[in-house]
Amino acid sequence: MRIAIVGATGLVGSTMLEVLAATDIPVSELIPVASEASEGKEILFRGQALKVVSAEEALRVKPQAALFSAGSGLSISLAPRFAEVGCRVIDNSSAWRMNAGIPLIVPEVNGFELLEDHRIIANPNCSTIQLVMALYPLQQAFGIRRVVVSTYQAVTGTGMKAVNQLMAERACTEHERVYPYPIDLNVIPQCDTFSDDGYTKEELKVVNETRKILSLPDLRITATAVRVPVVGGHSESVNVELNHSFTMDEVVEVLRKMPGIVVMGGLDQQPYPMPMISKGQDAVFVGRIRRDFSAENTLNLWVVADNLRKGAATNAVQILEFLRRKSWL
Repeated sequence: MRIAIVGATGLVGSTMLEVLAATDIPVSELIPVASEASEGKEILFRGQALKVVSAEEALRVKPQAALFSAGSGLSISLAPRFAEVGCRVIDNSSAWRMNAGIPLIVPEVNGFELLEDHRIIANPNCSTIQLVMALYPLQQAFGIRRVVVSTYQAVTGTGMKAVNQLMAERACTEHERVYPYPIDLNVIPQCDTFSDDGYTKEELKVVNETRKILSLPDLRITATAVRVPVVGGHSESVNVELNHSFTMDEVVEVLRKMPGIVVMGGLDQQPYPMPMISKGQDAVFVGRIRRDFSAENTLNLWVVADNLRKGAATNAVQILEFLRRKSWL
């Protein structure tokens, strides 16, 4: 199979290469694509050095699948062109997520929505992916009435320049500022830009994408997205009001049975999920599971995942694997 990685030199693109290399997907030709500044550079894939090429060169090769992580603007212009040459595009940007004709997929949750004629498939926001992984089994078992989520997002969610800012601040050296305030020894209650209603675009992504993936267009859900001085791994405090009563044993059992979820902690709540535990892992970790005594049929959860892996690259590769199992590639 010929597979292109568009944005191969970025944080997510390089993680896509790493995750893809570890699978048993038979890649006959890997085509790394990046901007003009990166053309000609070499990347390693399964021990082989490959030269980075332009999107135009990749289009001439007509790959059967392309994993995109190059930003919304390039995705809007390039994804349809790749689709036109018979390629399946799995896009990690926000460009297509809320398009009614484009499936927004977390394979363990709604992979069944994929159809053979889907040529462009959207990969959800990193915070949304780990959230719906925890919510889906609860929705199936008890029904969900309302969700309140606060995210604690690592700087890799912004990109390499944000990592550089954090490290430069820590070392007290000159640096380019990506965030409007220092991030080291600080917490910034802003992820992405603000909308007119006072919510950030990241918060609205979590709300709207969760509704779409769970097929709950009227779900009562609100979000606060916060940037924290952590290099990798997003954490979420999730408050979930359910439609039906539950025992704690039932909740834990439902979550344990969900593919891709690792439940941590017993009665003493330790060990609990942390970004340092999720690093390099493909699972979503759930802990601090407890009843909310202030509201009926309500739970508190702590949800952690590596935002570059399950939050981005791993989910995209899992979509690719799903398509292969269907013999659509």
